[in-house]
Amino acid sequence: MLAEFLGTFVLILLGCGSVAVAVAGLPGSGRQAVAFGPANWLIISWGWGLAVVFGVYVAGGVTGGHINPAVTLAFAARRGFPWKKVVPYWAAQFLGAFIGAAVVFSAYSWAIDDFNNKAGVARDKSLATFSIFATFPAQYFGNSWWGPLLDQIIGTAVLLVLVCALIDKRNTGPAANLAPYLIGLVVVAIGLSVGTNAGYAINPARDFGPRLWTYAVGWGDIALPGTFQWFSDYMWIPIVGPFIGGLVGVVVYDLFVGKVLQSRSEAMAPVEARKGAEPGPADEEPGADR
Repeated sequence: MLAEFLGTFVLILLGCGSVAVAVAGLPGSGRQAVAFGPANWLIISWGWGLAVVFGVYVAGGVTGGHINPAVTLAFAARRGFPWKKVVPYWAAQFLGAFIGAAVVFSAYSWAIDDFNNKAGVARDKSLATFSIFATFPAQYFGNSWWGPLLDQIIGTAVLLVLVCALIDKRNTGPAANLAPYLIGLVVVAIGLSVGTNAGYAINPARDFGPRLWTYAVGWGDIALPGTFQWFSDYMWIPIVGPFIGGLVGVVVYDLFVGKVLQSRSEAMAPVEARKGAEPGPADEEPGADR
């Protein structure tokens, strides 16, 4: 639980920190001469990808580095992870995300207030600064809940398919020390391909922990229940969607790839057993050549 707490804390500290740089830090610091525009999305995508890399490295040696309740649920459903550990892991992940958001806020509160003052909006009306911490749907969805929910299911399903492929030793997965880097690249790819639909939370703790923090420090209805001009009661979608998507992803991987690899392993087992039973030089009795 401590490892999952710290790994998720690192995830949020670096991930939300990268959004704070793109939204408020660079524009307010004088280090950005012109508006970056779409390039700011590259900062965010790579920031979250590297956040995943180092979050997994922090917790990986103890827990495998879930740092995501959807991963924990999927592994319990299809990978033999003990069900009795699911809720404690979730608690550690949500708490790590909450504290991570608090630290990001403590570092960037001046930039956030400066951004809001220049924009002439109160904190509880500032969707831009809220987006540093949690997600919301694109305006083209209107007040539809199905589009953003589908987006979260798809994004998290892709995450789990690729995570399963990368950690499956029967597949062409990388060495253990490279897996966190490639999992981070998976998150970069998701951000670059489907991220703008709904902010690619793909992790219930990543969204709800910081969302709870923003509610506590004044973002009001934007945070909970998640209501703004074109969306309402949004807070449940980045929680439910990733849980569904995680289960879909692990089932899809097992159906399309895992079963084939399992069949090959079972077919090779008798051959390997026969090879192991054949006598070799090490199996001969001492002095048998005399």
